[in-house]
Amino acid sequence: MPSALLCISEFATPSRARQRHHIYPQEPTFEMKFLKVGRVAIVTRGRYAGKKVVIIQPQDNGSKKHPFPHALVAGIERYPSQVTRRMSKARQAKRSKVKPFIKVVNYNHIMPTRYTLELEGLKGVVTNETFGEVSQREEAKKTVKKALEERYQSGKNRWFFTALRF
Repeated sequence: MPSALLCISEFATPSRARQRHHIYPQEPTFEMKFLKVGRVAIVTRGRYAGKKVVIIQPQDNGSKKHPFPHALVAGIERYPSQVTRRMSKARQAKRSKVKPFIKVVNYNHIMPTRYTLELEGLKGVVTNETFGEVSQREEAKKTVKKALEERYQSGKNRWFFTALRF
């Protein structure tokens, strides 16, 4: 009799343990089909909240070190300043500089946009092994900086190089 009462009371007042086991018998798998390489997204949490990033390597199933769906991203920490024709060439060059960052970001903390940005050669530069050592990370940042500044100078993807206004 006590087991029958326990069973009835279980359904009358759902507990967290019962909910967890009955709703998700196994770990849910995420498939974010729109978070592909080159997709521009906005970081919504943390130090870089509000900054634009481009996805370099999505990891839908996670990894051993990061056991959650995440992406390797490269973004702009400091956007280029406004440039006018009256400025000297040296001042224009200084104001056209970009400060990049590279980061592993949880899918829950990025908001994808409709824009894409093709940065050739960054996939091989920024990998999971890049984050292991500081010198590798700095080298990867320099490469990302060069690629982003070249893209900015070409005049393409103007929206990516402007800070969000809110």
